[in-house]
Amino acid sequence: MGQYAEDIIVDKKEQLEKIEGVCLPGETIRAVFDLKGRGTGFLGLTDKRIIYYDKAFLKSKKALVSIPHDRIASVASEDNSGFIIKRGFLVSDTLTIQPIGLEAKTFEFRGGEKAHMAHNIIMEYLLR
Repeated sequence: MGQYAEDIIVDKKEQLEKIEGVCLPGETIRAVFDLKGRGTGFLGLTDKRIIYYDKAFLKSKKALVSIPHDRIASVASEDNSGFIIKRGFLVSDTLTIQPIGLEAKTFEFRGGEKAHMAHNIIMEYLLR
């Protein structure tokens, strides 16, 4: 069971409970974001990895998929020209993560600000 970051962000408690269930001892949960779309239900961010619920990962089965931070090659946000927040960053509700050696995975958040928060949390670990 994971521990919580002091500034944890959680959209839905039941999604947090699923992330807690797969956390290793000492792993810190930073955020759990509810997502749009039919392919994934939520995205969890810990100090060690990204965890997402994928209904399409194993064809007809559901799976919690983990990508360790050190296996992420890049993170991209769509350019929604004209929508600017905080210090001029362009923000979209879509975030794409490119794991090393795997297909890119795109997540659609419930708002550009949440995608921006997820981007910043992931980048904290990628830039270490």
